[in-house]
Amino acid sequence: MRHFLSVLILALAACGHPAPARPSPATPPAELLGDFGDDYGDEFSLTPTLFAHHPQSRYHIVRWNPAGRYLIAQNDSTNPSAQGRWTRIDWVLLPGMAPWTWGFCYSAYDAPTADSAEATHVVDRDTPKSGCNGHPFSRMKRLNHPAR
Repeated sequence: MRHFLSVLILALAACGHPAPARPSPATPPAELLGDFGDDYGDEFSLTPTLFAHHPQSRYHIVRWNPAGRYLIAQNDSTNPSAQGRWTRIDWVLLPGMAPWTWGFCYSAYDAPTADSAEATHVVDRDTPKSGCNGHPFSRMKRLNHPAR
């Protein structure tokens, strides 16, 4: 499989296509992986390489920064908006707020590059009710069933 992927990347490069972004080697926090529901009734699935906001938005994770509590992802080409653009998703842990365990903020969702998304700083984790560029972080709770 690894050989196949290497050949595919070389073939794409030979045709003038940029190499696909690869996930960073940083290990994502285990508490963020799985199926979740937010306080607006939306459902999400998170893996080391995908942040899916069901039913129609997918973000392909290329960089985890656990120390900074954010990730960088490229918007899927089939998303309803900002296809192919870049997103920064910041998170905050919410101890003592059961059933909510963490919250997230789309800090950037339409950035032209991964680096410009990463350079976006709009969150204030000390005030989760207004710390997402003046809005609340979306609170997340683990689902007892697979997300849509």
